Amino acid sequence: MLAAVNPCGFALLPAYLSVLVIGDDSPGTARAVGRALALTAWMTVGFIAVFGVFGLVISPVASQVQQYLPWFTVAFGVLVAVAGLWLVAGRELPTLRIGRSGGAALTRSAPAMVGFGASYATASLTCSIAPFLALVVTSFRAGSTAEGALLYVAYGVGMGLLVGVAAVAVALARRGLVTRLRRTGRWVPRVGGLLLLVVGAYVAWYGAWELRVLGGSDPADPVIEAAARIQRTLADWVRALAP
Repeated sequence: MLAAVNPCGFALLPAYLSVLVIGDDSPGTARAVGRALALTAWMTVGFIAVFGVFGLVISPVASQVQQYLPWFTVAFGVLVAVAGLWLVAGRELPTLRIGRSGGAALTRSAPAMVGFGASYATASLTCSIAPFLALVVTSFRAGSTAEGALLYVAYGVGMGLLVGVAAVAVALARRGLVTRLRRTGRWVPRVGGLLLLVVGAYVAWYGAWELRVLGGSDPADPVIEAAARIQRTLADWVRALAP
């Protein structure tokens, strides 16, 4: 569960949750909850797939690979920020065509959610790969394949559970929000876009900060320190849920 609120990637959680409020449709409660759970499941698949590949396959050269991960964080942050600017400008995100006639919003398609989960995981690797390697991969390396597989599944379930609870809460709140703001619903995508812009800017800033620190610069940074205080509070809340 703590993997979802790690210092490197926790800012992407509100970006994911904003996906559930961007749009003009107002589905029923059951449909909104079902969609939140389905999207969370696909996102979790992408998340644990990256950790599995990195932990089980790339771990022998992890130290060499990790120095390049901040560059991905910067690029992904810029991409999220550009998407936010696009929405703030009153545009719609592109759609992904499925089949001959139907189309599903790119931000709400299964492939997009798997990709977002993978991006979330990649941005989180610098902060989260060490405990993953110590807990899960070590069990595989020690020969206890069954225990390693169980820990791997538990890791993914914990991350998905936290994100899923937040997603369901947002999906339920969204129904009342859309009802109250029906006349000004056109502003909802722009508010979501503003959130994406802020999140993307922070994620890119974090990646650039990692690069500066790796280059030997002073790690002091007011933006990172302020965000770290928020992240530690979230982590304490999650940690309090466990015995």
